[in-house]
Amino acid sequence: MSAKVDFKAVVPARYASSRLPAKPLLDLGGKPMVVRVAERALLSGAGEVWVATDHPDVVRAVEDSGLPVLLTRNNHPTGTDRLAEVVEKRGWSDDTIVVNVQGDEPLIDPDLITRTARQLAESSADIATVAHPIDNPADFFATNVVKVVCREDGDALYFSRAPIPFARDHFAQQKDSLPEGFPACRHIGMYAYRAGFLRAYTRLAPSPAERFEALEQLRALWYGYRISVLISGHLPMPGVDTPEDAARMQEWFTRNI
Repeated sequence: MSAKVDFKAVVPARYASSRLPAKPLLDLGGKPMVVRVAERALLSGAGEVWVATDHPDVVRAVEDSGLPVLLTRNNHPTGTDRLAEVVEKRGWSDDTIVVNVQGDEPLIDPDLITRTARQLAESSADIATVAHPIDNPADFFATNVVKVVCREDGDALYFSRAPIPFARDHFAQQKDSLPEGFPACRHIGMYAYRAGFLRAYTRLAPSPAERFEALEQLRALWYGYRISVLISGHLPMPGVDTPEDAARMQEWFTRNI
């Protein structure tokens, strides 16, 4: 049995969304989505679970559910910056492991949260994240599927929306299949950070590649920070990004809760 890992979990919940206004408060079986996410995070064994939001309506909804919540600034460019504010507000030490649990994934597997924290605890990296092997050519060539290429030791070399690594000879002949043993992996946006990295992150200027790829994890690689990648055999349940996603998720909770 693996040793217990000590970590905190933070659910960043930004109120504004161009496609889904007030997204954290989406009703899922009688509870706001952000509360559903926090309840899943509590099942992970985290020592503390905090919702970090920029809106008083979300604060009230979370408090009404009896869960810890912090009101953070409304001008954070990323969820990572919001986590950094939580680290400062809570006074966590630099070696504290903090897992970012996306606020729009109400069916996230608690075990994946735990495993991501353990991946960081058992490495000397600054960040841990998750990937899943790609076996579908359509996913490999899709720009909305972020790919990651890893080193021999399991650390990330690069993340991209482009099809990487590129099987030159195989794809010269056909692009409707992937070669046998092809090491293509889909990045899954689950992160664990050391609090010291989060403090440093807010002082780092965006990297050139990050601006073009629109992938903030490239900032960490640009400045020499290590990202350890957990290869998971299972894809997480989908989150909520669009009105169609919201309708499907509401239907799921109606059927299953």
